[in-house]
Amino acid sequence: MKMNLTKSEQHVGGLYNNMSMIHEKIEKVYGNYPEKVLQFGEGNFLRAFVDWMIDKANRDGIYQGSIVLCQPIAQGLKDMINAQDGIYTLAMRGAENGQAVENIEVITSVSRCINPYDNYDALMELAKSPDLEVIVSNTTEAGIAYHAGDKPTDRPPVAFPAKITAFLYERYQAFCGAKDKGLLFLPVELIDNNGEELKRIVLQYAQEWNLGEDFIGWVETANAFTSTLVDRIVTGYPRDEISYFEDKLGYTDHIIDTSELFNLWVIEGDRKWADRLPVHKTSANVIWTDDVKPYKKRKVRILNGAHTSTVLAAYLAGYDIVRDFMNDEVIRTFMNNVIYNEVIPTIDLPKEELESFASAVNDRFANPYIKHRILDIALNSCSKFNARCLPTLLDYTAEKGKLPKYLTFSFAAFIKFYQGEKKDGVYTGTRKDGTEYPLRDDAAVIDFFADIWNTGDAEAVAHAVLSHTEFWTG
Repeated sequence: MKMNLTKSEQHVGGLYNNMSMIHEKIEKVYGNYPEKVLQFGEGNFLRAFVDWMIDKANRDGIYQGSIVLCQPIAQGLKDMINAQDGIYTLAMRGAENGQAVENIEVITSVSRCINPYDNYDALMELAKSPDLEVIVSNTTEAGIAYHAGDKPTDRPPVAFPAKITAFLYERYQAFCGAKDKGLLFLPVELIDNNGEELKRIVLQYAQEWNLGEDFIGWVETANAFTSTLVDRIVTGYPRDEISYFEDKLGYTDHIIDTSELFNLWVIEGDRKWADRLPVHKTSANVIWTDDVKPYKKRKVRILNGAHTSTVLAAYLAGYDIVRDFMNDEVIRTFMNNVIYNEVIPTIDLPKEELESFASAVNDRFANPYIKHRILDIALNSCSKFNARCLPTLLDYTAEKGKLPKYLTFSFAAFIKFYQGEKKDGVYTGTRKDGTEYPLRDDAAVIDFFADIWNTGDAEAVAHAVLSHTEFWTG
């Protein structure tokens, strides 16, 4: 267990018995560094991912910067974060080589949190800071979007890209368009080409607001908008385990965060910007690349593909939780045959890199701290199979001249999983043991399977599914 405790805070014979707040027990080691990072998003994911990486870089002595958190919406965690002086606990838990592992670290690199809906001037003051170098964002998939009617005089504008446009214009004016005062943008929103999309909309607002060609040129040449891929399961506030953590840590933390051990941040951008935030020089799994697409393909086909190709058959076999079927030698072997023999040969990345990622997938699925319900994963399995598994099936067939037998079985399990009947208006499947389960998908998908399974002819069902091209765009 790693904790940033000063000697005076350590207690001979154990932790404190009284329940003080975390900021009363833990020294704020790095939060007084220059505020080099502005982060739009103060929620669980960024605090367990980016902020942990920055804290690690500070701890390793390769970075000296603190983070200002900014709420992207009016309601958020600002008051709770500031009440604890920005200090919080991160518990990273999972399985390594079949053993349960729990690493606990205290994050002290957050200087403060602001709410621009209450204090817009605090945000604009940061635009004029010579220390600021990086903007990170996680404003949900809907955050990087255009909102008609936003104006530069709004305090703040509605859309996140509009906020960024106003922020950059304030900075441009404050530093008279100095080229060295541009910023590195690291958006982690889960959309394709997130950096390019953010830049596109910022430039759209700049044109619409008539901010001038010189400003537009500065946005394009002095700033770097990277596109990124992130991967870490963040389980957030451990509501059911607070007593366990308080007993273990000896303090109360109202914003304690939890995650798995695995982490991956792939950043597509010019490497000359990498040292602005040198988290890639730590033990965190950060990759700067010219092309993020192969890494996205790796994640979708190996991680997500392993889920989708395995869970439906595992559920029909009687399992309800992912970690439980990982103890079944037959199912685990099946999943690894899909990954190693059918998925990996279709991805154009070094084999050792792919196999290392696949090995991590095994540990992640077996994580004893995460109760991942199969029926939750099974939601909208039709579109998931189309996006995650069908491309592999087609690529493998084209390359090998034959069908991949394990993915073909997965396809059969998918069709069988969708066998059901309407009960009280809910399309319901039934396992061999008599367990009933709701089939949750788009109405068109549910209606299609309800109709074809009424025929009672398995061959006709398979033909109908395979020939229903509306489902399959792989």
